[in-house]
Amino acid sequence: MKTRSGQRRNGHEEGDVTTERDFFAGRRVVVTGGVGTVGRELVRRLQTLPVAEIRILDNNEDALFFVGNEYAADSRVQLFHCDVRDADKVERMFAGMHLGFHTAALKHVPLCERSPASAVNTNIVGVQNVIRAATVNHLSHLLFTSSDKAVNPTNVMGTSKLMGERLVTASNAVQQDGRSCVFVSTRFGNVAGSRGSVIPLFCQQIEAGQPITLTDPAMTRFVMTIADSIEFLIQALMLAKGGEVFITKMPAIRMVDLAETLIELVAPVFGRDPAAVETRIVGPRPGEKMWEELSTDEETRRSYDVGELLVILPAFRDIYDRIDYSYGGLDLIPNPQTYHSAAITPMNRDELRAFLLRPGVLPESIRAKLGSS
Repeated sequence: MKTRSGQRRNGHEEGDVTTERDFFAGRRVVVTGGVGTVGRELVRRLQTLPVAEIRILDNNEDALFFVGNEYAADSRVQLFHCDVRDADKVERMFAGMHLGFHTAALKHVPLCERSPASAVNTNIVGVQNVIRAATVNHLSHLLFTSSDKAVNPTNVMGTSKLMGERLVTASNAVQQDGRSCVFVSTRFGNVAGSRGSVIPLFCQQIEAGQPITLTDPAMTRFVMTIADSIEFLIQALMLAKGGEVFITKMPAIRMVDLAETLIELVAPVFGRDPAAVETRIVGPRPGEKMWEELSTDEETRRSYDVGELLVILPAFRDIYDRIDYSYGGLDLIPNPQTYHSAAITPMNRDELRAFLLRPGVLPESIRAKLGSS
């Protein structure tokens, strides 16, 4: 049986696609969680491509209303109120679509711990609903945005994301006829400046004259800008053959360096003396890791460098032996090391300052004041 490579799907000859404009030309794209941080930026990026339609699904009524004004001039963008837990509606909303990005999720660890049933219904059952909708409606590709917390999970949120990954990978085993949907997962590090993340929190604490609450000075994390995260999603979708987990290579930071650099940079914006800003060590939260992991020891046996990305192939390769895991001439280089932030040399203060000044990292009000000073 032929592999997916070189097959016609939704009007495109996969083997002929060489650029992102070719890949997306004339296609209808659905984005779940489309008014969240990642979803919203993804929609903006898709607007720069020759897609036929961008269908935004989200259950946040207020955000849908206000974000709709931003897209009013682009007739390709359509917004719909839809909860991924509603299987029937998700299936209807996927009708006529060619490509899908599934970014909707419950992502906050404490909330998932307090409401585990909601986490299961959204992050596991919701994923299965999206998979079914993509299958029934014959999408060519569906990409699932997972999380670093799916690696050796220590909390409900991470466990639910890991289960989502497994559902996505397994969906490729059911259909391998060269015309079925390519299902693929991506693992994110921390998207700097995203809603609910640490950089806006530290900035709020500085503005309010409060101490910065630091869990542990030795804690390290990967970071990426929102723009980098979107390029990663597009690249992974275009490369995917089915069942993989893609990871992008990212810089690492020490949290104490982040706190101190933000104090130096942001405190003067609010008329505060950086030396007067207190840093309070509060200790790690339950289940919080000292470093960020994006792959496990077991996964190193099937982990490869592919250009700027890492790809983890499915564990049970005999199930997927008809899928050709070759990537357009890119070399598959075995990567026998786990990918975690403690093994990466962290950014120095100058590099970190330059990173913080990149678009989308600091709150726009602060960045504007820094630009005018």
